[in-house]
Amino acid sequence: MAAKKGRGMLMVFVDVPDDVEAEFNRWYDEEHIPERLSIPGVLNAARYVAVRGGPKYLACYELDEPEAYFSDTWQYHLQNPTEWTQRMSPDKIGTNFIRNIYRLFYPEEVSAEVAQADMSPALLIGRMSVPPGLDNAFNQAYHIERLPLYLSIPGYIRARRFTAVVGEPKYVTVHECEAPEVASSPEWDAVRNAQTPVWSEQVSAQITFAPGAPGVYRRIFPAL
Repeated sequence: MAAKKGRGMLMVFVDVPDDVEAEFNRWYDEEHIPERLSIPGVLNAARYVAVRGGPKYLACYELDEPEAYFSDTWQYHLQNPTEWTQRMSPDKIGTNFIRNIYRLFYPEEVSAEVAQADMSPALLIGRMSVPPGLDNAFNQAYHIERLPLYLSIPGYIRARRFTAVVGEPKYVTVHECEAPEVASSPEWDAVRNAQTPVWSEQVSAQITFAPGAPGVYRRIFPAL
Protein backbone atom coordinates (compact mmCIF):
# COMPACT_ATOMS: atom_id res chain seq x y z
CA MET A 1 0.00 0.00 0.00
CA ALA A 2 1.14 3.53 -0.72
CA ALA A 3 2.58 5.35 2.27
CA LYS A 4 0.60 8.20 3.82
CA LYS A 5 3.42 9.59 5.94
CA GLY A 6 7.13 9.94 5.29
CA ARG A 7 10.09 11.94 6.50
CA GLY A 8 8.96 15.38 5.35
CA MET A 9 6.25 17.84 6.31
CA LEU A 10 5.06 21.14 4.88
CA MET A 11 3.01 23.32 7.23
CA VAL A 12 1.23 26.47 6.08
CA PHE A 13 -0.28 28.71 8.76
CA VAL A 14 -2.33 31.84 8.07
CA ASP A 15 -5.04 34.19 9.28
CA VAL A 16 -7.45 35.45 6.62
CA PRO A 17 -9.91 38.38 6.52
CA ASP A 18 -13.55 37.59 7.27
CA ASP A 19 -14.79 38.88 3.92
CA VAL A 20 -12.80 36.29 1.91
CA GLU A 21 -12.81 33.42 4.38
CA ALA A 22 -15.59 31.40 2.75
CA GLU A 23 -14.04 31.57 -0.72
CA PHE A 24 -10.58 30.91 0.70
CA ASN A 25 -11.84 27.66 2.22
CA ARG A 26 -13.54 26.61 -1.01
CA TRP A 27 -10.34 27.31 -3.00
CA TYR A 28 -8.23 25.30 -0.60
CA ASP A 29 -10.55 22.29 -0.44
CA GLU A 30 -11.75 22.18 -4.05
CA GLU A 31 -8.65 23.18 -6.00
CA HIS A 32 -5.46 23.63 -4.03
CA ILE A 33 -5.30 20.46 -1.93
CA PRO A 34 -6.17 18.19 -4.91
CA GLU A 35 -3.54 19.96 -7.01
CA ARG A 36 -0.85 19.46 -4.39
CA LEU A 37 -1.83 15.81 -3.87
CA SER A 38 -1.13 15.21 -7.57
CA ILE A 39 2.56 16.11 -7.10
CA PRO A 40 4.98 13.17 -6.74
CA GLY A 41 6.22 12.89 -3.17
CA VAL A 42 3.10 14.40 -1.60
CA LEU A 43 1.62 11.53 0.38
CA ASN A 44 -1.38 13.07 2.14
CA ALA A 45 -2.81 16.39 3.26
CA ALA A 46 -5.36 17.91 5.59
CA ARG A 47 -6.53 21.29 6.82
CA TYR A 48 -7.13 22.36 10.39
CA VAL A 49 -8.61 25.30 12.30
CA ALA A 50 -7.26 26.52 15.61
CA VAL A 51 -9.31 26.02 18.75
CA ARG A 52 -6.47 27.46 20.84
CA GLY A 53 -3.48 29.51 19.75
CA GLY A 54 -2.85 30.38 16.14
CA PRO A 55 -2.64 31.37 13.35
CA LYS A 56 -6.23 30.31 12.68
CA TYR A 57 -5.71 28.02 9.67
CA LEU A 58 -3.17 25.26 9.21
CA ALA A 59 -2.58 23.09 6.14
CA CYS A 60 -0.38 20.01 6.65
CA TYR A 61 1.21 18.12 3.79
CA GLU A 62 2.89 14.78 4.47
CA LEU A 63 5.92 14.37 2.19
CA ASP A 64 8.10 11.38 1.44
CA GLU A 65 11.08 13.72 1.99
CA PRO A 66 11.22 17.50 2.40
CA GLU A 67 12.98 17.73 -0.96
CA ALA A 68 9.63 16.99 -2.64
CA TYR A 69 8.83 20.68 -2.26
CA PHE A 70 11.76 21.58 -4.52
CA SER A 71 10.82 19.18 -7.32
CA ASP A 72 10.26 20.43 -10.86
CA THR A 73 6.56 19.62 -10.63
CA TRP A 74 6.00 21.55 -7.42
CA GLN A 75 7.99 24.51 -8.66
CA TYR A 76 6.01 24.50 -11.90
CA HIS A 77 2.78 24.90 -9.93
CA LEU A 78 4.30 27.69 -7.86
CA GLN A 79 5.43 29.54 -10.97
CA ASN A 80 2.21 28.93 -12.93
CA PRO A 81 -0.63 29.51 -10.46
CA THR A 82 -4.23 29.20 -11.54
CA GLU A 83 -6.42 32.29 -11.69
CA TRP A 84 -8.15 31.21 -8.46
CA THR A 85 -4.79 30.70 -6.76
CA GLN A 86 -3.65 34.15 -7.81
CA ARG A 87 -6.66 35.60 -5.99
CA MET A 88 -6.86 33.32 -2.94
CA SER A 89 -3.34 32.15 -2.12
CA PRO A 90 -2.65 32.69 1.60
CA ASP A 91 0.52 34.64 0.89
CA LYS A 92 -1.62 37.10 -1.11
CA ILE A 93 -4.63 37.61 1.16
CA GLY A 94 -3.49 36.42 4.55
CA THR A 95 -1.69 37.77 7.60
CA ASN A 96 0.67 35.92 9.92
CA PHE A 97 1.55 33.74 6.94
CA ILE A 98 4.04 30.96 7.71
CA ARG A 99 5.22 28.32 5.23
CA ASN A 100 7.74 25.97 6.83
CA ILE A 101 9.30 22.78 5.45
CA TYR A 102 10.44 20.18 7.95
CA ARG A 103 12.48 16.99 8.20
CA LEU A 104 11.54 14.23 10.65
CA PHE A 105 14.10 13.42 13.32
CA TYR A 106 11.99 11.73 16.02
CA PRO A 107 11.29 8.88 15.75
CA GLU A 108 14.32 8.23 13.56
CA GLU A 109 12.40 5.81 11.33
CA VAL A 110 8.86 5.82 9.94
CA SER A 111 7.26 2.61 11.16
CA ALA A 112 4.88 0.63 8.96
CA GLU A 113 2.03 1.60 11.29
CA VAL A 114 2.78 5.33 11.06
CA ALA A 115 3.33 5.16 7.30
CA GLN A 116 -0.24 3.91 6.88
CA ALA A 117 -1.86 6.28 9.38
CA ASP A 118 -4.45 8.78 8.21
CA MET A 119 -4.34 12.49 8.99
CA SER A 120 -5.24 12.86 12.64
CA PRO A 121 -8.50 14.46 13.81
CA ALA A 122 -6.64 16.90 16.04
CA LEU A 123 -3.12 18.26 16.48
CA LEU A 124 -1.22 20.15 19.12
CA ILE A 125 1.60 21.98 17.35
CA GLY A 126 4.55 23.27 19.36
CA ARG A 127 6.89 25.51 17.35
CA MET A 128 9.90 26.28 19.50
CA SER A 129 13.59 27.03 19.83
CA VAL A 130 16.25 26.77 22.53
CA PRO A 131 19.48 28.72 23.05
CA PRO A 132 22.65 27.57 21.27
CA GLY A 133 24.38 24.79 23.14
CA LEU A 134 21.21 23.42 24.72
CA ASP A 135 20.02 21.30 21.77
CA ASN A 136 21.41 17.96 22.96
CA ALA A 137 20.05 18.25 26.49
CA PHE A 138 16.73 19.56 25.15
CA ASN A 139 16.23 16.75 22.66
CA GLN A 140 17.35 13.96 24.98
CA ALA A 141 15.12 15.18 27.79
CA TYR A 142 12.21 15.61 25.39
CA HIS A 143 12.54 12.09 23.99
CA ILE A 144 13.45 10.22 27.17
CA GLU A 145 11.68 12.12 29.96
CA ARG A 146 8.69 13.83 28.35
CA LEU A 147 7.23 12.13 25.29
CA PRO A 148 6.78 8.68 26.88
CA LEU A 149 4.50 10.30 29.48
CA TYR A 150 2.06 11.50 26.83
CA LEU A 151 1.33 7.93 25.72
CA SER A 152 -0.62 7.43 28.96
CA ILE A 153 -3.15 10.15 28.06
CA PRO A 154 -6.55 8.85 26.84
CA GLY A 155 -7.09 9.84 23.21
CA TYR A 156 -3.43 10.53 22.54
CA ILE A 157 -2.12 8.92 19.33
CA ARG A 158 1.56 9.78 18.81
CA ALA A 159 4.21 12.48 18.67
CA ARG A 160 6.59 13.29 15.85
CA ARG A 161 9.31 15.91 15.93
CA PHE A 162 10.81 17.78 13.01
CA THR A 163 13.54 20.30 12.33
CA ALA A 164 13.00 23.16 9.90
CA VAL A 165 14.61 22.93 6.46
CA VAL A 166 12.95 26.20 5.47
CA GLY A 167 11.56 28.64 8.03
CA GLU A 168 11.81 29.05 11.77
CA PRO A 169 11.87 28.34 14.64
CA LYS A 170 14.12 25.32 14.40
CA TYR A 171 11.87 22.72 16.05
CA VAL A 172 8.26 21.64 15.76
CA THR A 173 6.53 18.92 17.75
CA VAL A 174 3.37 17.43 16.25
CA HIS A 175 1.18 15.78 18.88
CA GLU A 176 -1.60 13.78 17.20
CA CYS A 177 -4.84 13.25 19.10
CA GLU A 178 -8.29 11.82 18.61
CA ALA A 179 -9.98 15.13 19.49
CA PRO A 180 -8.92 18.67 20.43
CA GLU A 181 -10.27 18.15 23.95
CA VAL A 182 -7.47 15.66 24.66
CA ALA A 183 -5.05 18.60 24.93
CA SER A 184 -7.13 20.24 27.67
CA SER A 185 -7.84 17.10 29.70
CA PRO A 186 -6.72 16.67 33.33
CA GLU A 187 -4.42 13.88 32.18
CA TRP A 188 -2.73 16.21 29.69
CA ASP A 189 -2.27 18.87 32.37
CA ALA A 190 -0.78 16.30 34.72
CA VAL A 191 1.80 15.30 32.12
CA ARG A 192 2.55 18.90 31.18
CA ASN A 193 3.17 19.77 34.83
CA ALA A 194 5.11 16.61 35.71
CA GLN A 195 8.56 17.25 37.15
CA THR A 196 11.38 15.37 35.45
CA PRO A 197 15.08 15.95 36.21
CA VAL A 198 16.75 17.45 33.15
CA TRP A 199 13.64 18.93 31.58
CA SER A 200 12.40 20.67 34.70
CA GLU A 201 15.77 21.81 36.04
CA GLN A 202 17.72 22.69 32.88
CA VAL A 203 15.49 22.93 29.81
CA SER A 204 11.90 24.05 30.34
CA ALA A 205 12.55 27.66 31.32
CA GLN A 206 14.82 28.20 28.30
CA ILE A 207 12.33 27.16 25.60
CA THR A 208 11.00 29.98 23.42
CA PHE A 209 7.69 29.33 21.66
CA ALA A 210 6.76 31.02 18.41
CA PRO A 211 3.81 33.46 18.55
CA GLY A 212 0.56 31.52 18.76
CA ALA A 213 2.26 28.30 19.86
CA PRO A 214 1.49 25.86 21.19
CA GLY A 215 -1.66 25.74 19.10
CA VAL A 216 -4.45 23.16 19.23
CA TYR A 217 -6.08 22.40 15.87
CA ARG A 218 -9.21 20.53 14.75
CA ARG A 219 -9.33 18.93 11.31
CA ILE A 220 -11.79 20.53 8.88
CA PHE A 221 -10.70 18.89 5.60
CA PRO A 222 -11.23 16.08 4.93
CA ALA A 223 -14.29 16.51 7.12
CA LEU A 224 -14.51 14.35 10.19
